[in-house]
Amino acid sequence: MHGAGRSEQDPRGAVLDDNARMASVRRCAWAGSDPLYIRYHDEEWGVPVHDDRHLFEMLILEGAQAGLSWITILRKRETYRKAFRGFDPAKVARFTAKDAARLLADEGIVRNRAKIAAAIGNAKAFLAVQREHGSFDAYLWAFVDGKRVKGSPRSLKDVPAKTPLAEAISKDLLRRGFKFVGPTIVYAYLQAVGVVDDHTRDCFRHGT
Repeated sequence: MHGAGRSEQDPRGAVLDDNARMASVRRCAWAGSDPLYIRYHDEEWGVPVHDDRHLFEMLILEGAQAGLSWITILRKRETYRKAFRGFDPAKVARFTAKDAARLLADEGIVRNRAKIAAAIGNAKAFLAVQREHGSFDAYLWAFVDGKRVKGSPRSLKDVPAKTPLAEAISKDLLRRGFKFVGPTIVYAYLQAVGVVDDHTRDCFRHGT
């Protein structure tokens, strides 16, 4: 039983137990030691996502990450959620030049004019996909017939930067007007939303 031998009245025990658990398990090397990064690895990365709003969120965040470290984006994630109205694609698609100026002035996000313009444009393209396919979820998972692609990398060096699948999806997204969706970004996106499972063999999340 979790927490056995610890008083439920002592919150310090919960913190110590949690920290001990985080430090004791083996995980993908990229998770490092930052608690925020570790929680993302343990609870989100590689978990299949079928919620359109979450799929839109990760698409925007992966695009924002281009040229930066992912931990930088994770640290700004809550600010992004506020700035982009909870990542509701319908709301973001209605953003005006005034909204774009607001975002450019927001120090809590990546203030890159091209990335901000792409996020707004991608929201419109996202809605178009929803209209055509019923949901972005249906569109995305159709590329893999609804089944996760399970990799089995021995280490980080065995994890590809892109694959034919990512290249095919990237090409289709670009055709539909999406921006910041090159094959490398798309592959990172597929890993993030669980279309691809690339946890390394020594990771406790491998195969889960």
